[in-house]
Amino acid sequence: MQDIYVVGVGMTLFGRHLDKSIKQLTAAAVEEAVNDAGCDRRRIGAAFFGNVVQGYMGGQQFIRGQVALAPLGLQGIPVFNLENACATGSSAFNLAMNYLQAGSTDVAIAVAAEKMYSSDKAKMFSVFDSGWDIDTPEENERTLLAMGQGVEVPEGTTSPKPYSRFMDIYAAYGRQLMRLSGVTQRQLAIVAAKNHAHAVHNERAQYRQAMTPEEVLAASPITYPLTLPMCAPVSDGAAAIILCTEEALKRHGFDRRRAVKALASVMRSATTRDADDLDKHVTRLAALGAYELAGVGPRDINVVECHDATAIGELVQMEALGICNRGECGALVESGATSLGGRVPVNPSGGLESKGHPIAATGLGQIFELVQQLRGECGPRQVVGARLALQENGGGLWGVEEAAAHVGIFARVV
Repeated sequence: MQDIYVVGVGMTLFGRHLDKSIKQLTAAAVEEAVNDAGCDRRRIGAAFFGNVVQGYMGGQQFIRGQVALAPLGLQGIPVFNLENACATGSSAFNLAMNYLQAGSTDVAIAVAAEKMYSSDKAKMFSVFDSGWDIDTPEENERTLLAMGQGVEVPEGTTSPKPYSRFMDIYAAYGRQLMRLSGVTQRQLAIVAAKNHAHAVHNERAQYRQAMTPEEVLAASPITYPLTLPMCAPVSDGAAAIILCTEEALKRHGFDRRRAVKALASVMRSATTRDADDLDKHVTRLAALGAYELAGVGPRDINVVECHDATAIGELVQMEALGICNRGECGALVESGATSLGGRVPVNPSGGLESKGHPIAATGLGQIFELVQQLRGECGPRQVVGARLALQENGGGLWGVEEAAAHVGIFARVV
């Protein structure tokens, strides 16, 4: 296989962009990535465009990538339109990398953009209803909520206000984690407080207000064990990543000192398994494949960006990725090991909880952060000496787990 490098990255502020179109967000991310790479856009031989909700929210059901990218000069080349729930951006990256390794071109761009925020709150939240099999919603809900059985839900810990039914599912994952790994609600609050503190130093994050664990616990409840600051917000935003082959790195004069090598990009889909058989968790299987491809192990990783749509997700994935042993995720975060300055900082960007979660763009936003970390360009949130980085991004639900999962491993070159 050819070695593949990330040579340019771009990302908008994640947040509420009621005054900007999806074309404008896409343009901002692409322009930054092109400038970051020092790349003549005519060298880009293929584009992979990810979007999840534009058809529902804005009516552009078809050719979303062509509509967004052609005005930017990306014309005549293959443009592939992708949707894979919250793993859409990572799927675009994975396919771009495979396209390069197949020799179909030597420079490619992965782009993802989302306009999710709306004054029509009912429409904004109902977009998530397609995140599982819509033919069997009652069966889906019964199966997933059953994972939370065995942990008592205290009175007064459920919001009287309407919220997405998927918050109940995340909460069930949380209570399963409490049952299997002994995680406490306070440890979830520590995760959220850590990520809010990290985001203070991220100028592209949606929320930049530091919080203590006590403030997280005292915040408005969603559904036990979740409180509001433990949950990712609805967001708009875009991100873009330019990749190239080893040969193109030399031929086109890209700056090798700022290039980041993509050691592995592994996609997996959900399988039928027992809910408590976490050795077969989709992320666990993707991670094992990524470690094998990269020739490294979990203890070699210096920095992680993982999918924390809620604080629960971060702890679930720390065990699935092998960053800690089963039953140790709560103690890991409580020890400070996953904070900046710790053994393996997790979500130095602030994670989805604070940075934001524009569904399609989330995975590429994670890669943006890790590329900057490996280049040493993150200022106050820099992980000192970072040489190996891991990204985990999941999307949708099927059976008892994410419908799609991606694990990527990246290395500093110089």
